[in-house]
Amino acid sequence: MANHMTQWKPQVRITGQKSQRFDTYSEIKRNMKKLLESSPDNEVSLSRSRRGEWGEWFEIWNMVNGKPVITCQGWM
Repeated sequence: MANHMTQWKPQVRITGQKSQRFDTYSEIKRNMKKLLESSPDNEVSLSRSRRGEWGEWFEIWNMVNGKPVITCQGWM
């Protein structure tokens, strides 16, 4: 059972749009190419919790050679 104090649903922010929540991180990864294509600057910010950790983890995704790639990541 998840600890609801530290585990929460991941969300994606695209420039000029509202943030979107997803049920799982794997669902975001499956849809990342579409999300990047819908972004005006080809950048997607992702924030999520990580199992067994406290705090908020962030990832910045960009398109590199036609593939979604994490270009920056770390703890907020």
